[in-house]
This record gives sequence, C-alpha cells and structure tokens, in this order.
Amino acid sequence: MNQLVKDRGCIILCGGKSSRMGSPKAMLPFGDQTLLQRVITCVENVCPSIVVVAAKDQPLPDLPESVVVVRDSVEGQGPLEGIRVGLKALPQTTTVAYVTSCDVPFLKPSFVEFMFDRLGTNDIAVPVEDGFFHPLAGVYCVSVSGAIEALFRTGERRPRMLFDQVCTVQVPTELLKTADSTLDSLVNLNDPEQYQAALERLRPDE
Repeated sequence: MNQLVKDRGCIILCGGKSSRMGSPKAMLPFGDQTLLQRVITCVENVCPSIVVVAAKDQPLPDLPESVVVVRDSVEGQGPLEGIRVGLKALPQTTTVAYVTSCDVPFLKPSFVEFMFDRLGTNDIAVPVEDGFFHPLAGVYCVSVSGAIEALFRTGERRPRMLFDQVCTVQVPTELLKTADSTLDSLVNLNDPEQYQAALERLRPDE
C-alpha cells in the first residue's frame, strides 16, 4: 500500500434502530455477503484501518480479524456519537477517516479516494447537495475529536453544528460525479422497498 495513505481509516456506523427497514441493516443479505460485509469490502483497499461502531448487544456478521468493533457508549445519540466513538477507536497512526453507514451497497472505492483528496488542509470534507449535508459520506481528521466532545458537553448532537466549529470544505455533489457519475455511493437503503430495488440491481458476478 502507498506510504502516503497508511494514515487513513474508515468508520462504519451500523448501530441505528433500522425502524423503517424492520430488521438490522448490517445483517441483511446482499449477494454472497451482508450489507456490512459488502461495505467493508468496498473500503478495505482504500483504508488500512477499519472500525465498526455498533449498538450495545447488536449482532454482527463474521468480520475480518483486522476490523475493530466498538459499541456506542450511550444509545440513541445519533451519528455524531458513532463518529465520536469511532475516532477514539482508530489506531494512533491514523490521522484521517472516511465515515459511512453500513447500508450503502454501491459505495465505490474511487468515491472514497476522491473525498480523501478533497480534504486538503481542512478538518472535514463533506458532500453537499442543494444545501443538504451528507455527514455519513465525509472525511474527518481525528483531531476534530475535541470539538465533538465540546459539543457533547453542551448537549448538541447534530453533525451540522460540528461543521460550523472546525474548518470544513463542502464538496458539491456535481463535483463528486467525477468519481461516481451516478452518485450511487450516496444511495442508502432505508426501507424494504429500497432494499429490494437494490437487490434487483445486483449483478450476478457481485
């Protein structure tokens, strides 16, 4: 692996309630893998270190030994809690991490690479579409942990507020089409209909 990318990590959040889906997304079959296993496969060649953040007592599929599994310290706190816990669990050599959910089966490695490249000297790079932020498709410097802790002390749990606290570059989705022309990397599955539609798109060789 290129020496320049050895400081990269990935945090995969899978501790949501999946209330609309009706069953835990991480365990849903997708081809010969589960959704969580597929996302790990998508990022493992881009990010040397992978951390999975799950809810307390949440069942998980078999994962590679190299993947670190941690649990939300407090349930029901939203994605910022997962990001907080995930950043703490990364190896000390990791300085920056791509953050994603476990329900993006069409995530492309080129998309993740592109997001890392957009960070520059900023603290966070996050996709934005018509004013809507995609915090679970962004790149975060581990150094933002302090800002997250400060927000938690005030009772703030919205990722959007973190973006106002640190140097954040907004990446327009139009620009992201350079790496993923259809923006499939941003497609997440929230309900059984979306899951079924994604299964129908799955190629036989995947």
